[in-house]
Amino acid sequence: MEIKVGNRVRVAKSVVVYHHPQHRNQPFELQRQEGEVIDIILERDGKPISANMPILVKFEFGKKLKVHLRERELEVIANG
Repeated sequence: MEIKVGNRVRVAKSVVVYHHPQHRNQPFELQRQEGEVIDIILERDGKPISANMPILVKFEFGKKLKVHLRERELEVIANG
């Protein structure tokens, strides 16, 4: 299924981030976490770009966390 802005997604593979608001500078595993696609970055200033991690996902952990991910790291669980 194609990932679109507004989709509810789950992280399907191991992804470790270090900018989680409650675990700053510590490894935090995102696998199995759910969030919402808020942007897919395919252009900048009107010009096409090839971003390595074009999908911006927002997670809610008390505080908001935004992470850039690849399509292959996600699975759609609900259409937005």
